[in-house]
Amino acid sequence: MAVEVRLPTLLRGAAGGQSVVEVDASTVGEALQALAVAHPALSGQVLTDDGSLHRFVNVYLNDDDVRYLDKLETKVVSGDVVSILPAVAGGCGGRGDAVFDGAPAAPTAVLASPRRRRR
Repeated sequence: MAVEVRLPTLLRGAAGGQSVVEVDASTVGEALQALAVAHPALSGQVLTDDGSLHRFVNVYLNDDDVRYLDKLETKVVSGDVVSILPAVAGGCGGRGDAVFDGAPAAPTAVLASPRRRRR
């Protein structure tokens, strides 16, 4: 069955720039495996070596989180849409500085600045 897999911007480079890939599958897990076979650069980006979802990846079937369905065993039918989204975790280290790829991120905006008292 033809299933549409929608890729986040972060993974599109590994799929030749495609934002949508059509695969034949009967479960969400098969769809993700077929995606990795069609685009080997995606192998290991969505699924772990043992075939489970990476913990930083969220997968939706027609807007429903598969974690609350039958996970990777969730059945799909022709025309379904599987969306892959990177997980987003919030907060910073408490000091207000964020680190990306091992290097501090440049501040992009000042949310508030202390006011000085006028004398």
